[in-house]
Order: sequence, then C-alpha cells, then structure tokens
Amino acid sequence: MKGGKSKADTSKKADSKLSTKRRGTEKAKKTAKKAKAGKDPNKPKRPPSAFFVFMEEFRKQFKEKNPNNKLVSVVGKAGGDKWKSMSDADKAPYVAKANKYKTEYTKNMAAYNKKQSEGPNKNDDEEEEESDKSKSEVNDDEDDEEGSEGEEEEDEE
Repeated sequence: MKGGKSKADTSKKADSKLSTKRRGTEKAKKTAKKAKAGKDPNKPKRPPSAFFVFMEEFRKQFKEKNPNNKLVSVVGKAGGDKWKSMSDADKAPYVAKANKYKTEYTKNMAAYNKKQSEGPNKNDDEEEEESDKSKSEVNDDEDDEEGSEGEEEEDEE
C-alpha cells in the first residue's frame, strides 16, 4: 500500500465538495427570496439602438435570401458581421432613426415621470371625498325626516 490513498482521505474530499455545493444552493435560495419591484406596464419602453434598427431591416432581407434558415443565431451573426463592416456613412440613416426614437422616448418618459410625481390616485381621492360629503349631507337630511316621521308613528300607537 505504498503511496496509496486511504479511504478516509477520499471521503473527506467528497464531503468538502458536497458542502460547497450545499452552500452554493443556500446562497441561490437566499437571493431568490428577495422580491423584485413589479414593472409598471404604463412605463414607456426603451428605444432601440442604431444596431437594432439596422437588424429589423436586415432580418427581412436575410429571410428573403435564405428562406430555409431557421436559426436565429445565424441571422444575428450575419447581421453583426455586416454591421461591423459598414462605414459610418452607411450607418448614418440607422443612427438618425435611433436618435428620433430616443427623442420620442425622452418626451414620453418626461410625461410618465410627471404623472408619477403627481401621485397615481390624487384626483381619484379628491373626487371620492367630494362624493362622500354630498352623500352624507343628503343622507343626514333624509335620516332626520324619516326619524321624525318614525317617532310620530310610535307616539300614535
């Protein structure tokens, strides 16, 4: 048994490997417990970059030339290669479109942020308070009239 490893040495190594795996899963569970804030469906979407504007057009052209291709990765690689090989002059129309989308996005975000800073239900609360007041005044008047009539009936009996 010269130079051989004992069974005790191998079991210790296996135990240490298992304990690191367990630690990793515990960390994953702890991070998964944290809840993300919900996304607001009314928030404007971010605008596409010049590359993504280019890719919209490129995908259509690529599908026409290669109708049998079903792999998204092939289209992406071909589009990326073509984008890298294009000069700045060739990219200019896509950059202009991307800038146009970005200005629209900034306007929409400004309006969205303004709406958020005002408070989501500010107007609704005011309307509810007014309607509650009007209802209570009407109900008070009716209650007084009904109450006085009811008392008279009881007295008569």
